[in-house]
Amino acid sequence: MNQEILKSKKEIVSKIEDSFKESASLTIVEYRGLTVAEISELKKSLKAVGASFTVYKNTLVTIASKELGHDDLHQYLTGSNAYVFSKEINAGPKVLAKFAKKNENLVIKAGFAEGKVMDAEGMKAIATLPDKNGLLSMFLSCLNAPIQKFAATVKAVADSKN
Repeated sequence: MNQEILKSKKEIVSKIEDSFKESASLTIVEYRGLTVAEISELKKSLKAVGASFTVYKNTLVTIASKELGHDDLHQYLTGSNAYVFSKEINAGPKVLAKFAKKNENLVIKAGFAEGKVMDAEGMKAIATLPDKNGLLSMFLSCLNAPIQKFAATVKAVADSKN
């Protein structure tokens, strides 16, 4: 094999490994049947949430995943796959799940999150989780509720004494 080709493939594998390390989740999707316009729309939606849609050769992703110790992932690396790397764990899967509801040609096959390989159902479950801002607001409302109840009780006692 030509040394330049081998070098370029090693660079791609290195880039895939870096994407694995920098991302909170990876979603593998089958995109066969999507038009160029649909793929462009999907890429635009993913970019808005900090996720990237890329197509790599399955063999290169297999090499990268084995080097990182994710051997279970290779069973999903068949066919026409695209890889969505997401900085937030559920940002990419959420956009993909929403897009897949409108377009049956996009199929979520599997993914990787929290150090585990997940099937399609696992990635769809991640898509239903609230995002970081949603979790923070839930947490703050939990902290605020007891204080509000205490303030209401003190006010009721003060009003009853007057």
